[in-house]
Amino acid sequence: MVPKKIFLTKGVGVHKERLASFELALRAAGLAHCNLVLVSSIYPPGCKIISREEGLKLLRPGEIVFAVYDRESSNEPNRLVAASVGLAIPAEPTMHGYLSEHHAFGETDERAGEYAEDLAASMLATTLGIEFNPDSDWDEREQLFKMSGKIVRTSNITQSAVGNKDGLWTTTFAAAVFIPEDNVSNNESKDNK
Repeated sequence: MVPKKIFLTKGVGVHKERLASFELALRAAGLAHCNLVLVSSIYPPGCKIISREEGLKLLRPGEIVFAVYDRESSNEPNRLVAASVGLAIPAEPTMHGYLSEHHAFGETDERAGEYAEDLAASMLATTLGIEFNPDSDWDEREQLFKMSGKIVRTSNITQSAVGNKDGLWTTTFAAAVFIPEDNVSNNESKDNK
């Protein structure tokens, strides 16, 4: 089973119960009706990124869905929380890319997203044999990775939020969701009728 499509989504939830805040974050991401299975970090060769809207239409209630995701929660008033998934796709379509997950306190969308993107790109770069200084900043490494011609795209999906001022649980969630091939095939055959 190698997924042919993937989509990115995110959400935030606030509730007096930690688990309920996670449920609300999943609802905001459009995934509360699915059973998520966390998988590791491989972006399949030839996988196509589709819109969140298109992806959500392909999922059925109760379905077991594979995803690379991360979440962060806090009930500390005004505490900044973030969850992010980074993506790095190789130029060669027959090769796999990488997804990375990252969560943090005190990081903005931009900072958490860049960190997750950097993680994914660095994992891919080491696989492709691109030499780089891991201590140089992300902007410098990003240019090096893209100039090598071996990495065609990097991006991220990130959700940050400021903790509820009244101490309710605030949960951030970000995910890269794989679409099962059966769902794609079934949907395409419906479209052709």
